[in-house]
Amino acid sequence: VQLQASGGGLVQAGGSLKLSCSASGSIFNSNTMAWSRQYPGKSREPVASITTGGLASYVDSVEGRFTISRDNAKNSVYLQMNSLEPEDTAEYYCAFYDTNTREWTYWGQGTLVTVSS
Repeated sequence: VQLQASGGGLVQAGGSLKLSCSASGSIFNSNTMAWSRQYPGKSREPVASITTGGLASYVDSVEGRFTISRDNAKNSVYLQMNSLEPEDTAEYYCAFYDTNTREWTYWGQGTLVTVSS
């Protein structure tokens, strides 16, 4: 496993969680990283991404509530999730953007986030 996500759990609406992902150096150092989420029966979709230079972007549904960051010394990427809503309940995955295939690539298990109302 080259992308290890952790930090999920059960939280009440309005609460916070911080997800962590450790990656091998060969993946982390050269690629844009992202957090994606997957609802049951749906495809995974990136919700936040961060370039090697630290430029972050978000989908509208999490803008202002989620913050993605990366620690280059630890080959790790994080997702701070605040003001969580029941609609954020999903499996969250760490990914990197493979410039060869031009696709988000997932090499590990996700972590489940459950937000109760």
